[in-house]
Amino acid sequence: MGGRTDHDIATEVLATAGVAEGHTHVPRMLAELAVALGAVRERIAEEGHSTAGARETLAALADRPEITQSLLTGNIEPNAALKLGAFGLDRYVDLEIGGYGSDPHEARSDLVAVAREKAQRLRGVSVDAADTILIGDTPLDIEAARGAGARAIGVGAASFTRQQLLDAGAEVAFDDLRDTRGLMSALGA
Repeated sequence: MGGRTDHDIATEVLATAGVAEGHTHVPRMLAELAVALGAVRERIAEEGHSTAGARETLAALADRPEITQSLLTGNIEPNAALKLGAFGLDRYVDLEIGGYGSDPHEARSDLVAVAREKAQRLRGVSVDAADTILIGDTPLDIEAARGAGARAIGVGAASFTRQQLLDAGAEVAFDDLRDTRGLMSALGA
C-alpha cells in the first residue's frame, strides 16, 4: 500500500468488507487509526528507525532560510506528526503546512496544492508548483509530484529501489538520504 493515502485505504477496506455507506464511516475509522497508533508511540520510538541520513538532511535543509520544509504524506496528520516526533525529526519541518491523507483530496497529487495553499495562508510563503520539490520513496509519491507539476526526487529507502523511482519519473534518485551533499545539489541548494 506504499504511497496510498490512509483515506483511500480506509475507503477500500470498507468497500471490500461490504460496509453499506462506507464513505460515511471513513472519518471515524481514521480517528480510530490515530488512537491506535498513539497507543504504540513508545514502541515505534524503541523499535523503529528513520531513513538513513534523514536527520542530517533535514537539519541541513533547515539551515537554509530560503527553503520551507514540510511534509506531504498519505498518512493522516496526527499519525504523520507522531511518526516524525518519535524520532525527533518533527523539529525540522513545519507540520502545520503539510499535505496529509486526512486533507480533502480526489487524487494524491491534490495534496501538493493543499500544502502550497496552507503555506501561503498560514506563513505567507508563495511557492509555484514548478518550485515545489517532493522527495518521495514510492512511485506514487513521484506520480503525485509529477501530477501536480512539482519536481520529484526519489529516495529508495523503503520498499522501492532507486531505479524503480527513476522509472516512475523521478528526475534523480538516491539509495537513501546519506548523500546529503548530493541531495542538496539536486535540490539546487
